[in-house]
Amino acid sequence: MSGGSGPTSWWLPRAVVALRVRVFEKVNGDRVVTLPNADYGPEVFEQVYAHPAVNGRSEGAGLSDLFWYWLAPGPEVHQEHLEPGECYDEVAATTRRILAGGSDGLAEAAGRAVAGALDEVADSRVSLVRLRDLMMPAWAAFAYELVFRRPCPPDARDLITAHADDVINALKCTGLRHPRRRDRLTAYLSERIAAGDVPHRLPASLSPSEQAHYLQGTFFNTAVVQLSEASAHVLLALARHPGVQRRLSADPEDDRYLAHVIDETLRMYPLFGIAHRITTGEVPLDDSTVLPAGSVVCFSYPDYQATGHERPGEFDPDRWDRPGARRDRYIPFGVAANRPCPAWRVSPIVLRAAVREVLRRFRLDSSASHTRSNPHRAPCLLIPRGLSPAPRLLRAARRFVRFRDRVEDVTRGVRQLVLGTLMVLHARRLRPAARYFGQPRAGRCPVAHHKESDG
Repeated sequence: MSGGSGPTSWWLPRAVVALRVRVFEKVNGDRVVTLPNADYGPEVFEQVYAHPAVNGRSEGAGLSDLFWYWLAPGPEVHQEHLEPGECYDEVAATTRRILAGGSDGLAEAAGRAVAGALDEVADSRVSLVRLRDLMMPAWAAFAYELVFRRPCPPDARDLITAHADDVINALKCTGLRHPRRRDRLTAYLSERIAAGDVPHRLPASLSPSEQAHYLQGTFFNTAVVQLSEASAHVLLALARHPGVQRRLSADPEDDRYLAHVIDETLRMYPLFGIAHRITTGEVPLDDSTVLPAGSVVCFSYPDYQATGHERPGEFDPDRWDRPGARRDRYIPFGVAANRPCPAWRVSPIVLRAAVREVLRRFRLDSSASHTRSNPHRAPCLLIPRGLSPAPRLLRAARRFVRFRDRVEDVTRGVRQLVLGTLMVLHARRLRPAARYFGQPRAGRCPVAHHKESDG
């Protein structure tokens, strides 16, 4: 059955899968091209992604309404949704300053945050956890320390975790969004900014409420969500590949091999499924085809990163150590020419520290499926180091994890269809991005440059 989600896709009725695909295609009422495709391969993907006229971010795309709906509050000042111009430059520079720091200090902060989360897991018995849920409070504490330069108090960690969890559940259509839950974090950040507790110079052209939304969207939404997803993917890959895990555990200080494991994980399970841009001028696809201004271009990271590699469906960290290994078909943090992820330097450093801290305490084991979207939040058995559970009990636990995963795949698929449909319809009714850009405005930073994307 094509279009499924891995080995358990046979559980999902064909009609549910087909209907869900139709629902999410419906939102793309724009002039849309997805790259790479059957006609235009990875070379065209690279050429178009780096084209200077592929720089519109939100204005003019129906997709933007849905993403703004999911990422509210404050999507208009979210770094990933600002149109190009002085405001984006100022916000991006602020983000770089906050993320700046020595590698050792960043690794130490990440290890400390992960250790705090793992302290809450039993060290005398096998625990069944969802890796994303396990890691999210750790990254909430880490992001807090980046922004405030002080340890994260428990109440703030809980606020950030609840907010990030609400965002990612809505994005994956496993739950509806809860604006009041998100507003509680906004209020907290606004109070901290008003009290002068943020030691960084925030964008001066943003109002205090916009500054709170900027911090919320960039650090306590995107950073926490993406680091939680990335670490869950890496740890689940290790749980499903015991040989790789044993090799890492035998020499946890082997930075090179650990880096290869992370690279291979992000190659097979990229954090971004589709990134969209709006063209602000004509963009050639080939000698006879030109995308007009106002076209929406969707860049498929999984399809692109599956090209240029031998046996792309096989998890093989050693592929990155072979002579002539191709790294040009690998863009875990986007492309340098078109707004790459600002955490491209920080993320590998802190992910290595997180993985080391987990492997220092636990052996990982999972029989759950592993897909890029990770909607099950990565179920996994944590086996404390030094503990040798009876093989019979471990086999029974693995059977339970596998059975529950298959059952949940059915119920989750139907839930995603229903909730996704509701949110798509709600976003289309609210039209947050279209209404925002359709309003006349005086020259505040987040809106003063929206006309630059008119082409």
